[in-house]
Amino acid sequence: MPSRQDQLLDAAISVLGTGGPRNLTHRAVDAQAGLPAGSASNHFRTREALLAGIVTRLVELDRVDWQGLAATVRPRDVDELAGALADFVRYATGPGRHRTLARYALSLEAAVRPALQAELRRGQSVIVGWGVVWLRALGSTDPARDTRLVMDHLDGVMLHELSMPVADFDPRPGIRAVLAGILGR
Repeated sequence: MPSRQDQLLDAAISVLGTGGPRNLTHRAVDAQAGLPAGSASNHFRTREALLAGIVTRLVELDRVDWQGLAATVRPRDVDELAGALADFVRYATGPGRHRTLARYALSLEAAVRPALQAELRRGQSVIVGWGVVWLRALGSTDPARDTRLVMDHLDGVMLHELSMPVADFDPRPGIRAVLAGILGR
């Protein structure tokens, strides 16, 4: 069972991801969490503290998701990795939509609140580490650079699907093309 603080942060992620930054208030978080008024402000005195808490919680949740993916994905070829990454993109733009939208909102906040950048970078570096392992196994000559390129592509695909969804969304062909281009296949 999550701690009270995690309950509040999960509720804050939901508020941020479904209502956007303007709707992120301590009161809205309390209501979403089903907790008494003042609960969020007792744990996170300021909006900045709440935002920092959300970033930390998102990094934790992302780490769990990517650890699960890393534990099950041992790509033998570009097609397998493209399929696994496409499954992740579908999850992030489907059932995990509110978390992805919250992450993008926090990325924009980080542009004007540099204090958030360090934690976002830390979370990204963990994910880059897994990508490096996968791309090195597939023959990348610069797996760190190539992982960042793939991640940039995934971010763009997810942003487009979230903001302008298409009925027949299939990220796999594009992901496969990027991987094939990077790996020369």
